[in-house]
Amino acid sequence: MNIRIDHSIKTPVYLQIASRIKEQILSGEISRGGILPSERALAGILGVHRNTVVRAYSELKDQHLIESRQGVGYVASYSTAMPLSGQPAGKPKKVSWANLIKDEFLDMEVTFDDLFQRFGGENTYSLGSGIATVGIYNEQKIAADITELITAKGRNQYFYSPYKGDKFLRQKLVSFLSTKGISATTGQIQILTETNQALDFLVMLLIKPGDTVILEEPVSPDTYRTMELAGAVIRTVPLGDDGIDCCMLEEAVRQYMPKFIYVSSSFDNPTGTILPLEKRRKIVEISERYRIPVIEEDEASELVYEGNRMPPLKSFDTTGNVIYIYSFSLTFVPGLSLAFVTASRDVIRSLSYLVSVRMVATDWLSQNLVARYLDDGTYYGVLRDFCENYGQKRDIVCSHLDSMKDLGVEYTKPRGGVYIWCRLPEGIDSKEFVSDAYSRGLALIPGYIFYPFRNGGRDRVRINFSYETPERLTKGMEVFRQLIEEKLAHKK
Repeated sequence: MNIRIDHSIKTPVYLQIASRIKEQILSGEISRGGILPSERALAGILGVHRNTVVRAYSELKDQHLIESRQGVGYVASYSTAMPLSGQPAGKPKKVSWANLIKDEFLDMEVTFDDLFQRFGGENTYSLGSGIATVGIYNEQKIAADITELITAKGRNQYFYSPYKGDKFLRQKLVSFLSTKGISATTGQIQILTETNQALDFLVMLLIKPGDTVILEEPVSPDTYRTMELAGAVIRTVPLGDDGIDCCMLEEAVRQYMPKFIYVSSSFDNPTGTILPLEKRRKIVEISERYRIPVIEEDEASELVYEGNRMPPLKSFDTTGNVIYIYSFSLTFVPGLSLAFVTASRDVIRSLSYLVSVRMVATDWLSQNLVARYLDDGTYYGVLRDFCENYGQKRDIVCSHLDSMKDLGVEYTKPRGGVYIWCRLPEGIDSKEFVSDAYSRGLALIPGYIFYPFRNGGRDRVRINFSYETPERLTKGMEVFRQLIEEKLAHKK
């Protein structure tokens, strides 16, 4: 709202204010229904007494230019708009957004995002959202490093970054990938913000409506929703205790000839399973035999608490068939998100073009901070701290679950990652259980949402142990046990 007060003229200030607002309403600059600042807010903006604004608004109300509405404030109530017919405008008509928004966006279950966002409240123990723990990185070091990055000479355009991502970071990622047995060049890496964004771009790049994709099941809702919104036909292959069933996978590939296969290779979300070496080789072999791409998601592969790390599927890829996605979401500073895609040059070239069309710039600060920590070894050091922290938390949760085995609780202890796939006692429905748990301050994720066709998971919950402190994990698991006992007692 542009109002200038001229104290050199005799016209009272309140009339000057009223006159300027009137001009804006009559010219259409303020449209009918447009909300005006409150009396106190406008007085503060203009540097006048609140009573002056009260008088100005009163003058406009007398002229039927504005009206006051309870719970809203002052709104413009006059319009000079005329329809194309030349007849006076009638009552304003509201757009029917329900008719305009695509059905697939209207029908999304609120459950998904509601449940995944239940974290951070002091009165809620969050064993749901997969978020990195705080306190691993030294806060003073982070603050000093960020200050140095944004004040360094030659950094005037620090908020911009090439579409492929910062070159220095990509150079450091080449070295990082070599520790996983993956050979790549800087031209085979695309930097993005997170796994979901990477997958969204890849689906946009590869999928046309009606194309078939093969997913493991259970699978993250973010993964299959991305496919659904692109119009893909989803086919699933079940996960066992040691990952995807490769015999069923090959049969599905022969039958459907999908556009690609999606696999989470290490400490899968939600089951926490890890693909054994022979299955990794087998999936790459299937890809090469049938000429089908594989998208491999691998964000938890560094979080190993027992045994050795597994080489990614991408490390066995000699044909360029595997597209590899890695995220720092569980091992970097919470709130600073970064992921990258490694693939053949043809894929990265097209992906980078798509990024350039969809984004003005990529996150410069996170990229440079990760590059610095990869370069000076900080990142490799904190990985050990993350593993120690998460491993301790896993053991706390597993100890509590072990004490509930006589109640009918079942699970497989993961040797890495941040998820535990827990089976509830017979007869307890996970949807109802999660709802009741949240009413008592415990956030969990019901198993059924990890099944695209809702054909499983009603006896399962996913427990995440990365975010909360050991003390709060213990309290959350005490709520978990108490609720199990009450449900079982009620059944008798």
